[in-house]
Amino acid sequence: MTGSDPRTAPSAAPLTGPAAPCWVTLMTRDLQAAQRFYTGVLGWSFRPGHLGAEFSVARRNDIPVAGIFAVSTAYQVAVAWTPYFAVADADVAAARVRERSGTVAVGPLTLGKGRGVLASDRDGAAFGLWERTEPATSPPAPDGHAHAWLRLRTRNAFDAAIFYGEVLDWASGRPGCCDVAYEGDEVIVRCERRPLARISSGAVEAAVDPLVRPHWQVQFPVDDVPVTVAAAERQGGALVEERSVLGGREATLRDPDGALFTVTDLRGPVGPES
Repeated sequence: MTGSDPRTAPSAAPLTGPAAPCWVTLMTRDLQAAQRFYTGVLGWSFRPGHLGAEFSVARRNDIPVAGIFAVSTAYQVAVAWTPYFAVADADVAAARVRERSGTVAVGPLTLGKGRGVLASDRDGAAFGLWERTEPATSPPAPDGHAHAWLRLRTRNAFDAAIFYGEVLDWASGRPGCCDVAYEGDEVIVRCERRPLARISSGAVEAAVDPLVRPHWQVQFPVDDVPVTVAAAERQGGALVEERSVLGGREATLRDPDGALFTVTDLRGPVGPES
């Protein structure tokens, strides 16, 4: 992959704070167990959220990192990490999803200080939409720092970039919109010149392996991948795949409830120039 040198390029876009382009949420079945696991593996602390007793906000260095929401085992809801993209109008964005052959599973629903939608693109990758309706009270992540970023593994990166661009106003020329660049055989999404996500081709819709099917992959930077893998295994998680990538290493892990996530020793989603 061709990209920018992380020593000189702006780092990944923060996924937290009032101006964040995205937020990540874990849907799980046992909130307390999830908190223990991610505290032991990623060093997070937790505070109650504003969406009820079954919702909490993960924090690192007192900066919000992610949301964790527990659902009843009576509901057939996938246990998974999901990105939620910021939109100006949840109704408009949801309509755009449907018009482009995507699926809106839930919403728009009023939740706390905003309105949320759970959807999937036309290849089946799940994602969310979030319209903030009240001012944010949490501080943004510091400049030059990201607690997470994204990678979409999909059937066709260029087709997916068009879908998300039309739904989310990427590359629209509007103030504050994210830019899209085609670099090598991947698509790189940048917000305020900072890389937010990579979109890669090659996923197979009917694949048995969930890593091969189209999906959004949430990646968390860590200082040492093998140490983090060992911590996850001690906490009841499992290593699914570990691999060398351009500029470092990454590992996909499964938490005790079955949710997949990736840890990497890269500082951003775009590696050094090859």
